[in-house]
Amino acid sequence: MNAIVWSVNANDVNATLATGDQERVRKQLDRFLKDVERRALRMAEYATGNRDDALEIVQESMLGFVRHYRDKPGTEWPPLFYRVLDSKILDFHRRNQVRSRWFGWLVRDSRHGEAADDGLEAIIDAAEPGPYRRTADAETGQAVHAAIQALPLRQRQCFLLRVWEGLDVAATATAMKCSEGSVKTHLSRALASLKLRLESHHETPPLA
Repeated sequence: MNAIVWSVNANDVNATLATGDQERVRKQLDRFLKDVERRALRMAEYATGNRDDALEIVQESMLGFVRHYRDKPGTEWPPLFYRVLDSKILDFHRRNQVRSRWFGWLVRDSRHGEAADDGLEAIIDAAEPGPYRRTADAETGQAVHAAIQALPLRQRQCFLLRVWEGLDVAATATAMKCSEGSVKTHLSRALASLKLRLESHHETPPLA
Protein backbone atom coordinates (compact mmCIF):
# COMPACT_ATOMS: atom_id res chain seq x y z
CA MET A 1 0.00 0.00 0.00
CA ASN A 2 1.35 3.43 -0.90
CA ALA A 3 2.18 5.59 2.09
CA ILE A 4 0.96 9.14 2.46
CA VAL A 5 3.77 11.65 2.75
CA TRP A 6 2.65 13.66 5.74
CA SER A 7 4.43 15.42 8.55
CA VAL A 8 3.09 18.03 10.94
CA ASN A 9 5.28 21.12 10.93
CA ALA A 10 5.48 24.10 13.24
CA ASN A 11 2.99 26.08 11.15
CA ASP A 12 0.32 23.47 11.85
CA VAL A 13 0.52 24.00 15.62
CA ASN A 14 -1.07 26.77 17.67
CA ALA A 15 1.45 29.63 17.63
CA THR A 16 0.25 30.90 21.02
CA LEU A 17 1.76 27.86 22.74
CA ALA A 18 5.20 28.02 24.27
CA THR A 19 7.96 26.66 22.05
CA GLY A 20 8.32 23.47 24.07
CA ASP A 21 4.57 22.87 24.05
CA GLN A 22 4.39 23.49 20.31
CA GLU A 23 7.00 20.80 19.71
CA ARG A 24 5.20 18.37 22.02
CA VAL A 25 1.86 18.92 20.27
CA ARG A 26 3.52 18.67 16.85
CA LYS A 27 5.00 15.31 17.73
CA GLN A 28 1.69 14.07 19.17
CA LEU A 29 -0.17 15.10 16.01
CA ASP A 30 2.48 13.50 13.83
CA ARG A 31 2.30 10.21 15.74
CA PHE A 32 -1.50 10.21 15.68
CA LEU A 33 -1.74 10.82 11.93
CA LYS A 34 0.89 8.19 11.16
CA ASP A 35 -1.01 5.74 13.35
CA VAL A 36 -4.35 6.24 11.57
CA GLU A 37 -2.91 6.71 8.09
CA ARG A 38 -3.01 3.10 6.91
CA ARG A 39 -6.48 2.37 8.27
CA ALA A 40 -7.88 5.64 6.96
CA LEU A 41 -6.44 4.97 3.51
CA ARG A 42 -7.93 1.48 3.48
CA MET A 43 -11.32 2.85 4.54
CA ALA A 44 -11.25 5.52 1.85
CA GLU A 45 -10.14 3.04 -0.80
CA TYR A 46 -12.98 0.69 0.08
CA ALA A 47 -15.39 3.60 -0.13
CA THR A 48 -14.17 4.89 -3.48
CA GLY A 49 -12.70 1.84 -5.19
CA ASN A 50 -9.82 3.98 -6.42
CA ARG A 51 -6.37 4.42 -4.86
CA ASP A 52 -5.80 7.96 -6.14
CA ASP A 53 -9.19 9.15 -4.90
CA ALA A 54 -8.55 7.50 -1.54
CA LEU A 55 -5.16 9.17 -1.17
CA GLU A 56 -6.68 12.55 -1.94
CA ILE A 57 -9.50 12.02 0.55
CA VAL A 58 -7.14 11.00 3.36
CA GLN A 59 -4.77 13.88 2.69
CA GLU A 60 -7.66 16.33 2.72
CA SER A 61 -8.98 14.73 5.90
CA MET A 62 -5.63 15.07 7.65
CA LEU A 63 -5.31 18.68 6.58
CA GLY A 64 -8.85 19.48 7.72
CA PHE A 65 -8.37 17.65 11.00
CA VAL A 66 -5.17 19.55 11.83
CA ARG A 67 -6.71 22.86 10.81
CA HIS A 68 -9.88 22.49 12.88
CA TYR A 69 -9.11 20.11 15.73
CA ARG A 70 -5.40 20.36 16.54
CA ASP A 71 -6.12 22.16 19.81
CA LYS A 72 -8.55 19.51 21.07
CA PRO A 73 -7.36 17.04 23.72
CA GLY A 74 -5.62 14.02 22.24
CA THR A 75 -8.26 11.70 23.66
CA GLU A 76 -10.83 13.37 21.39
CA TRP A 77 -8.77 13.09 18.20
CA PRO A 78 -9.89 9.63 16.91
CA PRO A 79 -13.64 10.33 16.56
CA LEU A 80 -12.95 13.86 15.33
CA PHE A 81 -10.57 12.60 12.65
CA TYR A 82 -13.05 9.99 11.48
CA ARG A 83 -15.75 12.67 11.44
CA VAL A 84 -13.64 14.61 8.95
CA LEU A 85 -12.89 11.45 6.95
CA ASP A 86 -16.57 10.50 6.93
CA SER A 87 -17.47 13.95 5.66
CA LYS A 88 -14.88 13.78 2.87
CA ILE A 89 -16.16 10.37 1.78
CA LEU A 90 -19.73 11.65 1.70
CA ASP A 91 -18.57 14.63 -0.35
CA PHE A 92 -16.90 12.24 -2.79
CA HIS A 93 -20.11 10.27 -3.26
CA ARG A 94 -22.15 13.41 -3.72
CA ARG A 95 -19.75 14.71 -6.35
CA ASN A 96 -19.32 11.51 -8.28
CA GLN A 97 -22.64 9.76 -7.75
CA VAL A 98 -20.99 6.36 -7.53
CA ARG A 99 -21.57 3.39 -5.31
CA SER A 100 -19.02 2.41 -2.71
CA ARG A 101 -16.95 -0.71 -3.19
CA TRP A 102 -16.47 -2.54 0.04
CA PHE A 103 -14.74 -5.77 0.93
CA GLY A 104 -16.25 -7.48 3.91
CA TRP A 105 -15.88 -10.23 6.36
CA LEU A 106 -18.02 -13.08 7.50
CA VAL A 107 -20.57 -12.47 10.18
CA ARG A 108 -20.56 -15.00 12.95
CA ASP A 109 -22.93 -15.77 15.76
CA SER A 110 -21.52 -15.44 19.23
CA ARG A 111 -23.49 -17.76 21.41
CA HIS A 112 -21.83 -16.83 24.68
CA GLY A 113 -21.57 -13.56 26.60
CA GLU A 114 -23.92 -10.62 26.76
CA ALA A 115 -24.93 -8.94 23.53
CA ALA A 116 -23.91 -5.32 23.02
CA ASP A 117 -26.70 -2.77 23.30
CA ASP A 118 -26.45 -2.09 19.56
CA GLY A 119 -26.31 -5.77 18.60
CA LEU A 120 -22.63 -5.84 17.67
CA GLU A 121 -21.46 -8.63 19.96
CA ALA A 122 -24.40 -10.78 18.95
CA ILE A 123 -23.03 -10.97 15.43
CA ILE A 124 -19.31 -10.22 15.42
CA ASP A 125 -16.83 -12.45 17.19
CA ALA A 126 -15.02 -9.99 19.45
CA ALA A 127 -12.24 -12.51 20.10
CA GLU A 128 -10.93 -12.12 16.56
CA PRO A 129 -7.78 -9.98 16.38
CA GLY A 130 -8.93 -7.80 13.50
CA PRO A 131 -11.97 -6.75 11.48
CA TYR A 132 -11.36 -9.00 8.52
CA ARG A 133 -12.75 -12.50 8.42
CA ARG A 134 -11.30 -15.21 6.19
CA THR A 135 -13.80 -16.24 3.55
CA ALA A 136 -14.32 -19.96 3.13
CA ASP A 137 -14.06 -19.86 -0.64
CA ALA A 138 -14.41 -17.59 -3.66
CA GLU A 139 -18.18 -17.99 -3.76
CA THR A 140 -18.55 -16.93 -0.16
CA GLY A 141 -16.19 -14.01 -0.69
CA GLN A 142 -18.32 -12.78 -3.57
CA ALA A 143 -21.44 -13.12 -1.46
CA VAL A 144 -19.88 -11.10 1.36
CA HIS A 145 -18.73 -8.44 -1.07
CA ALA A 146 -22.21 -8.18 -2.57
CA ALA A 147 -23.84 -8.04 0.86
CA ILE A 148 -21.61 -5.15 1.96
CA GLN A 149 -22.22 -3.31 -1.30
CA ALA A 150 -25.98 -3.71 -0.86
CA LEU A 151 -26.00 -1.87 2.47
CA PRO A 152 -27.13 1.76 2.41
CA LEU A 153 -24.21 4.18 2.70
CA ARG A 154 -24.80 5.24 6.30
CA GLN A 155 -25.17 1.63 7.44
CA ARG A 156 -21.89 0.76 5.71
CA GLN A 157 -20.12 3.67 7.35
CA CYS A 158 -21.47 2.78 10.77
CA PHE A 159 -20.53 -0.86 10.27
CA LEU A 160 -17.01 0.15 9.26
CA LEU A 161 -16.42 2.49 12.19
CA ARG A 162 -17.89 0.18 14.82
CA VAL A 163 -16.51 -3.12 13.59
CA TRP A 164 -13.33 -2.33 11.74
CA GLU A 165 -12.07 0.76 13.52
CA GLY A 166 -13.46 -0.41 16.85
CA LEU A 167 -14.99 2.90 17.89
CA ASP A 168 -17.60 2.70 20.61
CA VAL A 169 -21.16 3.95 20.12
CA ALA A 170 -20.45 7.46 21.43
CA ALA A 171 -17.33 7.92 19.31
CA THR A 172 -19.10 6.58 16.22
CA ALA A 173 -21.94 9.05 16.80
CA THR A 174 -19.39 11.86 17.00
CA ALA A 175 -17.67 10.70 13.83
CA MET A 176 -20.94 10.37 11.89
CA LYS A 177 -22.49 13.51 13.37
CA CYS A 178 -25.61 11.70 14.47
CA SER A 179 -27.18 10.50 17.71
CA GLU A 180 -26.10 7.39 19.57
CA GLY A 181 -29.57 6.01 18.92
CA SER A 182 -29.03 6.42 15.18
CA VAL A 183 -25.71 4.59 15.42
CA LYS A 184 -27.40 1.65 17.14
CA THR A 185 -30.18 1.63 14.56
CA HIS A 186 -27.79 1.81 11.58
CA LEU A 187 -25.60 -0.99 12.92
CA SER A 188 -28.48 -3.20 13.98
CA ARG A 189 -30.02 -2.96 10.51
CA ALA A 190 -26.66 -3.52 8.81
CA LEU A 191 -25.92 -6.61 10.88
CA ALA A 192 -29.40 -8.03 10.38
CA SER A 193 -29.13 -7.51 6.63
CA LEU A 194 -25.66 -9.08 6.44
CA LYS A 195 -26.69 -12.04 8.55
CA LEU A 196 -29.76 -12.67 6.40
CA ARG A 197 -27.85 -12.39 3.13
CA LEU A 198 -24.94 -14.55 4.29
CA GLU A 199 -26.85 -17.14 6.28
CA SER A 200 -26.53 -19.80 3.59
CA HIS A 201 -22.84 -19.11 3.01
CA HIS A 202 -21.37 -19.94 6.38
CA GLU A 203 -21.74 -22.28 9.26
CA THR A 204 -21.52 -21.25 12.87
CA PRO A 205 -18.08 -22.37 14.12
CA PRO A 206 -17.95 -24.64 17.18
CA LEU A 207 -17.37 -22.98 20.52
CA ALA A 208 -13.79 -23.10 21.78
